[in-house]
Amino acid sequence: MALVNNVTKSLSVKIVYYGPGLCGKTTNLRYLYFKLNPSSRGNLICVETDLKRTFFFDLLPIKAGTYGDFKLFFQLLASAGQVFYEASRLSVLRGTDGIVFVADSQIPLLDANLESFDSLRKHLLANSLDLNEIPLVFQYNKRDLDNLIPVETFNNLLNPKGHPYIEASASNGIGVIETLREIARVTIPTVRKKIYGGEIEVVGRS
Repeated sequence: MALVNNVTKSLSVKIVYYGPGLCGKTTNLRYLYFKLNPSSRGNLICVETDLKRTFFFDLLPIKAGTYGDFKLFFQLLASAGQVFYEASRLSVLRGTDGIVFVADSQIPLLDANLESFDSLRKHLLANSLDLNEIPLVFQYNKRDLDNLIPVETFNNLLNPKGHPYIEASASNGIGVIETLREIARVTIPTVRKKIYGGEIEVVGRS
């Protein structure tokens, strides 16, 4: 959940990158870490197995300018993709303000994408969050490879409501910044409504 701090004049917004294993969630965060000016981001924290696969989450805090009188920060988290880390994925989604669903575009992984999206819906419900109401952006990743799932198929099966989507190749940096900009664009108005509606925790309230 977004956190407003009246003492430090800061607004922190939580964004979770979610998707099947090895779809490119951590690759997105790594690219942002190396691309952004060091003064604009914190340390990239990766909790990985010996095979360099996320087993809890990856975290990248970044500065995103100002929002009114407040300094705006995004806490970017990449959830574990493997099904046997279900408990950690459930925990990472707690209080999220926006979701980037990273789909693997390779045809053999269509079922994995569908299963992951179904688990996202269930985990959000377990956290008293509604997938129909939370800001959501799709990233169709690995578009640089062969034997790809058509974008139309992705939109029909995953995105019938017409949420924003980005075609990407995160390993090459293609679509990564665009994805971040799009999730920021759709999340901030929702956070603003919650702030003025009294739904967001305020620290140092006068």
